[in-house]
Amino acid sequence: MKSAYELAMERLAAKDGDHKPVTEEQKAKLAEIDEKYRAKIAEREVFLTPKLASAQASGNLPEAEDIRKQLANEKARLEEEREEKKEAVRKNS
Repeated sequence: MKSAYELAMERLAAKDGDHKPVTEEQKAKLAEIDEKYRAKIAEREVFLTPKLASAQASGNLPEAEDIRKQLANEKARLEEEREEKKEAVRKNS
């Protein structure tokens, strides 16, 4: 007799039946994508951080807040783009 946990895990496995293990080639591509997007995010931070510091130092709080929002939005966009590319690699097995 199977436990409720075992039955639930079997149903979950059946639902995710098309899930395949990641190959070494895919792992390399995923790592490359991660590295590329970490660099892009760092580039945006390097570009916007001095502007943010300047706006804060001059007391221009609305501009500083705009720069913070811009940085957050760009990071979110890049992270979403990275995940889309990684998902495409995972699906193309």
